[in-house]
Amino acid sequence: MSRRSSCMVYVGNLPLDVSEWEIEDLFYKYGRILDIELKLPARPPGFCFVMFEDPLDAEDAIRGRDGYSFDGFRIRVELAHGGNGSSSSDRRGYGGGGGGRGRGRGGGGGGGRYGAPRRSDYRVIVRGLPSSASWQDLKDHMRKAGDVCFAEVYRDGDGAMGVVDYTNLDDMEYAVRKLDDTEFRNPWARSVIRVTLMSHMLPLNYLLGLYEPLLSCDPIGNIE
Repeated sequence: MSRRSSCMVYVGNLPLDVSEWEIEDLFYKYGRILDIELKLPARPPGFCFVMFEDPLDAEDAIRGRDGYSFDGFRIRVELAHGGNGSSSSDRRGYGGGGGGRGRGRGGGGGGGRYGAPRRSDYRVIVRGLPSSASWQDLKDHMRKAGDVCFAEVYRDGDGAMGVVDYTNLDDMEYAVRKLDDTEFRNPWARSVIRVTLMSHMLPLNYLLGLYEPLLSCDPIGNIE
């Protein structure tokens, strides 16, 4: 098996409204992604190919995501070209469907995004984050309360503040009850965070302007 084949995974049984940034969000934690090729045929399911830099990362992705429930779909993840079981029956007839819109990431870390993420009106503010917090760290933590569709972090020299969007009202309200005054941690730091509802009457830029330590902050969220 060539190195290229051992670095590429097939992801099957995807919903047809999936976006490339959502695919990256599913797999970024396993290693550096070089390319995503999304295929959306006329009839479901959709599928894609994800190219990792390291074959060990591809193996980790298969172990971690095969059978994972995504947006109500139980996805299949295996090595491309039948490397972890045959997937040709899943892909038969789909070869010309959709179009590969993937593009290489400029580098590692919480950087490039594949298309625009979804936003919603079900938004919370997270204060007290450590300065090392990334939007990926924040999203992973806030998923404990429900379905997160967007996360972004703003920081200055001393700490950070986050904005998180949920897909529905119940998850947003549960996040305030469950995650307010809880410990947030990443590989470098930990802190106790405060989670509050964000008023839909106030735009984010105005809200940030109310807090002096964040006047000079730079967004480091999931939009390139």
